[in-house]
Amino acid sequence: MVDRSSGVAVHRQIATALRDKISAGEFAPGEKLPSETQLIETYGVSRETVRKAVQLLESDGVVNVLQEKGVFVRPPAAITRLARSRLSRAARAKNEGAFLADAKAQGFTPSTSVRVRFEPADERTAELLAIEPGAEVTVRDRVMRANGLVVQLAVSRLPREFTRGTAIEEVNTGPGGAYARLEEAGHEIGRYVEDTGARMPTDEERTQLQLPPGTPVLTVTRIAYREDGTPLEMNDMTLPADRYRLTYEWAAD
Repeated sequence: MVDRSSGVAVHRQIATALRDKISAGEFAPGEKLPSETQLIETYGVSRETVRKAVQLLESDGVVNVLQEKGVFVRPPAAITRLARSRLSRAARAKNEGAFLADAKAQGFTPSTSVRVRFEPADERTAELLAIEPGAEVTVRDRVMRANGLVVQLAVSRLPREFTRGTAIEEVNTGPGGAYARLEEAGHEIGRYVEDTGARMPTDEERTQLQLPPGTPVLTVTRIAYREDGTPLEMNDMTLPADRYRLTYEWAAD
């Protein structure tokens, strides 16, 4: 309940109470808060007062309000994506490449949901992979989580001629991931090229990543090339701009 004689606006009291519960871990990052109706009953106030309390929490960056979905505790910032040795053979051999490297360095528990499908290459895919439009590609569609919260969407496409008969066409690619399976099949990776950008998210991305209104996403498109320059894979990654920091490091020689 609220103290109407305290001199503190009622909606601010409610916001403080909810903030305290979030800080105490009663509502975990990414968890949905009680509905408007539940909050009205809990605090004995009007719908307008509850909405003002939620607006205050949203403006303070404590919660994300998703239209027709509800109010969610905002995930903590930030994950540092260090472009240094994240794709090295040594890191992959220890099963610590890419997203797993970020997890090891920053102490979060990683998990990934994977869907595998096959499709004809559209014009962009054909251009980036140097194949004919309509050629069959293997698609690995991944949702990546840190401590259970979605923090990255990644969609890899590979010419099917390189994946047929390998674990790349399975949900679990095995130790070292898809790149290790490519090299086992004789496709030695020579280099990677990444193109980084920013844009506003689609409705689906906004929902999956639990983004507050007006929050952009970072985009990273990586191409893995064979030693002879043949493109082996393109990976389109979508990262929430309020939760990710891209860090680049390279030698001076």
